[in-house]
Amino acid sequence: MPQRRDLLKTVGIAATGLLAGCPADGSSGPNTAADTDTVGRAATAETDGGGESGAAVGPMTAVAAEWNVYRARMFDAVALGRAGAPSAGASVAQSIFARFEGASGEYGTHERLESVSESVYEGFEAALGELQSALSEGDVGAAADAASEASGNLQTAQQSAAGQEAARAFDLLLLGSRASNAVVAAKLGSFEGAATVAEEATVAFEDGLVYSAVESADTEAYEAFESALAGIGDAASSEDAAAVAEQARAALDAAVQGAYAIAPTDSVAGAGHLSAMQARGWDAAALASGGGVGADYAHATTLNTYRARVHDAAWLARAGETATAATMVEDVFAHFERAAAHDALEEADGEAYEGFEAGLSDLSSAIENGDTEGIASAVETVETNLVAGIGALAGGNAPVLQSGFFRARFADARELYRQGNAGRAATLVPDLFARFEENQLDFHETLEETSEDLYHCFEEEHLAGLQSAYENGDDDAVGTHHDGVLAALLEFESTHSAAVASGSGATYMVGLAFDAAATSALGNPDRVASTAQSALAFFESGAAGYHEALEEVNEDLYHRFEDEALGGVISAANDGGDVNAAAKTFADAAIDSVTAVVGSSGGETGASAASIVSDVFAVFENAAVHDELENADAEAYEAYEAALNDYVTSLESGSTDGVTAFADAARTAAFAVVGAVDSAPSGSGGHGGESEATETSLSGGPNVVEGVPDDADHVVDMEAVAYAPEELTVSVGDTVAWEHVGGEPHSVTAVESDLPEGATYWASGGFESDSAAREEWENGEGAVQSGQSYVHTFETAGEHAYVCIPHEAAGMVGTVVVEE
Repeated sequence: MPQRRDLLKTVGIAATGLLAGCPADGSSGPNTAADTDTVGRAATAETDGGGESGAAVGPMTAVAAEWNVYRARMFDAVALGRAGAPSAGASVAQSIFARFEGASGEYGTHERLESVSESVYEGFEAALGELQSALSEGDVGAAADAASEASGNLQTAQQSAAGQEAARAFDLLLLGSRASNAVVAAKLGSFEGAATVAEEATVAFEDGLVYSAVESADTEAYEAFESALAGIGDAASSEDAAAVAEQARAALDAAVQGAYAIAPTDSVAGAGHLSAMQARGWDAAALASGGGVGADYAHATTLNTYRARVHDAAWLARAGETATAATMVEDVFAHFERAAAHDALEEADGEAYEGFEAGLSDLSSAIENGDTEGIASAVETVETNLVAGIGALAGGNAPVLQSGFFRARFADARELYRQGNAGRAATLVPDLFARFEENQLDFHETLEETSEDLYHCFEEEHLAGLQSAYENGDDDAVGTHHDGVLAALLEFESTHSAAVASGSGATYMVGLAFDAAATSALGNPDRVASTAQSALAFFESGAAGYHEALEEVNEDLYHRFEDEALGGVISAANDGGDVNAAAKTFADAAIDSVTAVVGSSGGETGASAASIVSDVFAVFENAAVHDELENADAEAYEAYEAALNDYVTSLESGSTDGVTAFADAARTAAFAVVGAVDSAPSGSGGHGGESEATETSLSGGPNVVEGVPDDADHVVDMEAVAYAPEELTVSVGDTVAWEHVGGEPHSVTAVESDLPEGATYWASGGFESDSAAREEWENGEGAVQSGQSYVHTFETAGEHAYVCIPHEAAGMVGTVVVEE
C-alpha cells in the first residue's frame, strides 16, 4: 500500500485519466480501455469543464455532486448490514434504485449517467441490484463488494462530468460520509459494526487517489481526518457511542476542510458539502429504519393478540360453551379481514397467512362438531402460523411479544385454577415450558442474553416451581410462583423501549379482557370483575412504560383506551353486560394504542435520527456554504432551511416522511451554488420533458391499455422498482391488471421456466416466449407506461412467476398464485 501511495504522488492528479477505474473510495470499478475511451468521448458533450482540471462549473457539477449522495447511501446500506440489520439495508438499496429510476430529465442523475457512458450506467445498475440481493440474503461481505463496484462506476462518471479535481473533492467528502455511518451502527448497538465501518473507510482513504491530493493541499485536514478515523475505532472499542459520534463529526469536518482545499472552486466544494449533508439526512432515515419500531411491529402485536383470543376460545369449547367459543373465533376472523395486519402478514409470509386462515376455518368447524382432537389440532395450526408471521414482522423484537403471550397464558392457568380446574391449569405450564425450551420466537436465548440472573429466576425458581404448585394444589406456592414469573417477564420487557413494551402489554391486557369474557360465559360472575380489574391494575402500574408513552403520544386515545374501552369491560363485568362485546372494543383500542405509540416514538432510534438532522442544521448555519447558498439564490436557501426544519420535526414524531423533501431541497441548493438553479430537476423524481419524449417511442402491444379496465378482478401497482403486492392469490378465470403508478416504463414478463404445466406464456407485448420478450424489450416493445396497465386473465392453476425486465436486477419480481 505505501508503494502505491508513492506512485500516486509521483504521477499526480493527471494520472487519474489513466486510472479512471481505480476509485478513490477503494472500490473496484470499470478499468478497461473501452470504458475509459467511452467516458472520455462523452466528456466533450457532458462535462462542465474541458481542460485538465475541469475548473468550469455548471449543472453537470451539481449532477456529479448528486451522484455522491448515491455513493454515500450505498455504504449506508452496507453499514446497516454491519450493524445486524441487513433487511433494512436491502430496503435502503431498493430506495436508492427507486430514486435513481425517477431521476430523469435533462439534468437528472439517471439520464446523465446513461449519456456519459452506457457501460458505466449498466455497471452501476447491475452492482446496485447485487447490493440489494446480497443484503436480502444476509451476505454483508458481498454487499460491501457490490457497493464498492457501484460506487466506482459513479466515481468514473463524476470525473468525466466535473473534472479530476472536483472528483477528488467528492471522493474525500464521500469518505467523510462513510465515517458518519459509524454513528448509525453505534446507535443500533453494534460497536463492532461501527469499528468495521471506520476501518473500511480508513483502508479506502489510504488506497485512494484522494490520499495524496489532500496530503499535498492541506496537511492539517489530512492529519485531522486520519486521526478522527482512528478515534472512531478507539471509541467503538470502548463502546462509547457519544465518542463515536464526536469523532465521526470531526472526520466529516476534516473532509469538508480538505474538499475546499483540493476543489477547483469554492462552489464545487460547497455543492459537495450540501450533498454530504443530504447524505447525513439519509443516514437518519437509515437509522430509523434499522432500529426504530415500525408499523410491522404493531401488526405483529395484532397477531399476538389473536393467539391469546384463540386459546380462550378453545378453553370455552372444552368447557362446553361452544356457541360463545365459535363466536370468538368468528370475531378473530372478522377482525383480521379488516385489520392492517391482514395485508402485512400476507406480504411478509404468504404461507403463514394462508395457514392461519385455514387453521381458523378448521377451528370453527371443530368447535361446531364438538371435535376435541380437531380443536387441539386447529389451535396448533393457528399458533404455528401466527408465530411464523410474528417472527417475520417483528424481527428482533419478537421475543418481547412472546413474553406478552406467556403472560396471557399464565393468566389463563391462574384463572382455571381459581375456578377449580387445577388439572387443566397444570397442563398449561408444561406447554409454556416446552415453548420456552424450544426457543420459540427466540425468547429463551434473548432472555438468557439479557440477564442470566433474570433467566434463572424465571425458569428455575418460578417456572419449574409453578408447575409443581399446580400439580400439588398448593395455593400459597401457586400465588408465589405465578407472581414471580410475571414479575420476571415484566422486568425483561422493561429492558426494551416503551414502544416495544407496548406490544407485550397490549397482548397481556387483551388476553385478560377475553379471560373475563370467557369467565362470564362460564357463569362465574365473581371472577369476571376481578379479572378485568387486574388488567387496569397492570396498566396503572406503568406496564414497562406503556402507560406513560400512550398518555404522552395521544391523550384522547389514552382516555378512550383506559376510561372508555377498558372501563367498558369492567362496567360490563360489574353490571352483567356483554363482556365479550366490550372485550372486542377494548382489543380494537389496544391495537390503536400500540400503533400510536410505535408510530410516534420511533423506538429508541427516533430521537437519535432526529439528532443527526439537528446536527446537520447546526453545521449548515456555520458552514461556508451557508453564505454561498444565501448569496446565490435566496429562494433555494429558504427552501433548504425550511425542509431541514420540517425533517427534524417529522423525525421527532417518529416519521421519516420528510427525507424526500429535504433531499430534493438539498439537490436544488447544490444546483444554486454552482449557478445553475434553473437547471435543477423539479420534484423527487426529477422528471422532465426528455423522459416523456423517450416514452413516446415505446410500444405496449396487446393487452396494454389506458387506465384500468372496470372488469379487472385484481390490481397490482407497478411502483418504481416493485410490484405491490409482490405475491397475489387469484382464482382460475380471474383477470389481473398491472397498473403503472411510478418510475420509468415497466414490463410484466412471465418467467417461462417457472410457469405451471400447460400454461400459455404471457407477457406485456403479447410475446410467445421469455427470450422473445427480452429481445423485443430492447426494441421498445412490451412497455407499460404512465397511465397504462397490462391486463391478463389466468386460466391455469399454479404459481406464475414474473419479472420487470429493466428492473429485474433491482428485485422487481412477482408471483401470481392461481387457485382452482
